[in-house]
Amino acid sequence: MKILTIIGARPQFVKAAPVSKALQRAGHEEFLVHTGQHYDPKMSQIFFDEMGIPAPNINLEVGSGNHGWQTAQMLMGIENLLITEKPDWILVYGDTNSTLAGSLAAVKLHIPIAHVEAGLRSFNRRMPEEHNRILTDHASDLLFCPTQTAATHLANEGITKGVHIVGDVMYDAVLGFTGLAEQNSTLLKNMRIAPNNYFLATVHRPANTDNPENLMAIFEAFRELDENIIFPVHPRTRGKIADLIKNIEEFAPKLKLIEPVGYLDMLSLAKNAKTILTDSGGLQKEAYWLETPCITLREETEWVETVDAGWNTLVGANKEKILSAIIQWTMPYERPSIFGNGDAAKKIAHTLK
Repeated sequence: MKILTIIGARPQFVKAAPVSKALQRAGHEEFLVHTGQHYDPKMSQIFFDEMGIPAPNINLEVGSGNHGWQTAQMLMGIENLLITEKPDWILVYGDTNSTLAGSLAAVKLHIPIAHVEAGLRSFNRRMPEEHNRILTDHASDLLFCPTQTAATHLANEGITKGVHIVGDVMYDAVLGFTGLAEQNSTLLKNMRIAPNNYFLATVHRPANTDNPENLMAIFEAFRELDENIIFPVHPRTRGKIADLIKNIEEFAPKLKLIEPVGYLDMLSLAKNAKTILTDSGGLQKEAYWLETPCITLREETEWVETVDAGWNTLVGANKEKILSAIIQWTMPYERPSIFGNGDAAKKIAHTLK
């Protein structure tokens, strides 16, 4: 079975790591395509190196750009590859422009589509990712859902054929790499910060970074926290911060902006943090699995299960809500196993076979 896999952004590299290994073990031939959506070495190559992901067969090197231009460039490149390589399946992950471009190219050439992380919904139509995931789900032939909630969303939209609840492949990755992260990551030691003595923050979504009022409210909340805050900064976010706050060290002395980190360092940071403050979808789940409190800087989330379980609090970009959520958070009594058993990748490979 020949499977052409499309990846292009940091979260997709994490998801692809366990799945690529499972595909190989199941005897599939995988042709790996990197669109180049994330191209900075610290946002891309480091993940391949640390997680043992096979080198891409081809990198389209599309780079950044407006949504329409970027998606169009990917669509043209992927279409040519599909015509040349003639795969049995195309495999896409999540909800990025790379996902949508791969799905559109495949469906027009009548090549079956398998969508990993199908069925997620934020019900916020202002998010580009929401449109990407809905369109991809409605074009897909196999829909691999991480949770029952995701499968229910699909059923509500009339999609019941080809739906499989397999668990979350990111959970596979966390189980497989957390021990290695604890052994190999020296970031905290190098920064001279003790475990459980800092907050971990990430902000990258346009709803926050492209809205000066939202971004300022978040940073004003950071300034009032009497804790070290480690903030690996997305390259695009760094420019937005510089436009808004001229001297960030003076504005918030305990806020430590660092370069993007690899997967192992991020796992270590998340596991040892006192609290996580983020607008990332993946980090919300990693916080849940690593038993770290999470404050989500959004009004909604695709991962409602983490909120229902009491491990995640939605606060938006509201200074008072951010500070209040940190003060009022209490440890839940339990952490339900709602994302599978850590064998999602194996189930995906088996179903494709």
